[in-house]
Amino acid sequence: MTGKVQKKREDLRARLIDIAEERIKTDGIAGLRARDLAKEAGCAVGAIYNVFGDMNDLIMAVNARTFKRVGAQVSKAVAAQPPGHPVNSMIAMSHAYLHFARDNTPAWRTLFDLEVSTEEKVPAWYLEELQNVFSLIADPLVRIFPDMSEEDVNLMTRGLFSSVHGIVLLGLEKRISGVPIDKLEHMISLVFNHLTSTPSEK
Repeated sequence: MTGKVQKKREDLRARLIDIAEERIKTDGIAGLRARDLAKEAGCAVGAIYNVFGDMNDLIMAVNARTFKRVGAQVSKAVAAQPPGHPVNSMIAMSHAYLHFARDNTPAWRTLFDLEVSTEEKVPAWYLEELQNVFSLIADPLVRIFPDMSEEDVNLMTRGLFSSVHGIVLLGLEKRISGVPIDKLEHMISLVFNHLTSTPSEK
């Protein structure tokens, strides 16, 4: 493949991701249609599949950008906290996650509306973006529980992420099992303020 053809391919890829990202920000995954994307990008529908294997690959590229935005907002919230208070850092990052979900709901929902299981082959770059978000949780967790094994830190990181995500999701969807939106920050704070309680013996 010549350099000129490769450049055109890369330009089309970037353009399609930009267009898809704007549509997802507004309408979520339901607003993404290949024919509409092709029309806006000025290409044939088949050209999309010359750049991406399928629409899921395109959505994953957008989701990678969304993960970066989540990570940036969470990192900024943590950086604003005084050093030496890991629980406060976890509360701050969880509140930042809530704010991102509330202010960017369609894009945030698309992170989870795309069905990607552990049994599928997922690109390394996508897993790396997800791991970057998890590492923000793991860092203060290690300071809270310095003797916890690496395996348990990984499990607890995912458990805490799942817990906060569930709290946020149920609250934003106004589910009967959730809490009112104006109580979500307080609920998250309650959960993390009890995080340092002595664990029960097995």
